[in-house]
Amino acid sequence: MSTVRSSRRIERAGVNALRTLLEEHDHIVQEIDGGNDHGEDMIVNFTRGGKRTPYWIAIQVKSGKKYKRVNGYAIPVEDHFEDWRQSRIPIIGVVYDMKKKELFWVNLTEQLHSAAESPRWVQVSNSSRLNDDTVNAFYAEVATYAGDARMRIRASSEEDALSEAVRARRGLDPETAPNPLFEELADFALRHEERLRIIRKDLLLSLPIQFLVVIMLWEWPRQIRFVEGSSDVLSPIPWVLSLYTFMILMALTIFFELRAGRAPKETGNWLIIVACNFLWLPIMDPDGDRGWWGTTWIWAGVLIPSFGVKLLFISYIGYARDRKKKQQLKYDM
Repeated sequence: MSTVRSSRRIERAGVNALRTLLEEHDHIVQEIDGGNDHGEDMIVNFTRGGKRTPYWIAIQVKSGKKYKRVNGYAIPVEDHFEDWRQSRIPIIGVVYDMKKKELFWVNLTEQLHSAAESPRWVQVSNSSRLNDDTVNAFYAEVATYAGDARMRIRASSEEDALSEAVRARRGLDPETAPNPLFEELADFALRHEERLRIIRKDLLLSLPIQFLVVIMLWEWPRQIRFVEGSSDVLSPIPWVLSLYTFMILMALTIFFELRAGRAPKETGNWLIIVACNFLWLPIMDPDGDRGWWGTTWIWAGVLIPSFGVKLLFISYIGYARDRKKKQQLKYDM
């Protein structure tokens, strides 16, 4: 009977660990059988949101103590220098530390691209970990590099795309070129994907504030004219500023409460009542000359913001204090 090499278990440990990690994050992994292994162990098609992307990479996996170095790890180049350096898809090197059960990676194509002659080894930093916490950053960095290097591959099926990846690996141009008008923007979006997602969410939450601000700006001269026609005592600008400040404070409070996952119903109701009543005044009485009716609203515009701001701060400082007490109690327990 044939014997199984003792080193096979070590070699497979890295391949299995990497394949498991990538497939758990829905990326498509195609292993290369030993007979066709010429410096790569697998070809990977990245996915995003359950859909394939045009980004493909080839990966060389190494496992075992002989790849460990004092300041990290190293992958031998051997006779793969020209193949890895000139590849039309990124060749990624991954080292599996069996003792730590951790994966570490390096972009071999990028490292060798500017080399004049073949080095014996490519260093792999011990800070370049590849795990559940870093796999999204790994995807973003490698996909950005692939986009910058014009390595994108597109196909109608997984089989076609794999064939294209193999052809590109051999130095052939892909059939379709990237759109230069949007490539830089797409690369920027990939690098800052998580931050842009947060900004998009915040912009959607702030739409009511933006709408309110537009109305207030449009109303400003009309509010001034209303106050000038309704009172000879009060200065119109401080009156309008006081009212607007109160409404903006309420709107910001609602925004940050929604952002934290809480729904401030009472504050939202008060903002609607105050905004609807006071922003409607210049339409009901554009010149502020309706006597006692205008004077009543003028004094209401003095008292409501004054007491409202105080009540707003007292209430939400109290809510924050109660939350901190609960957190402290949980911590003490």
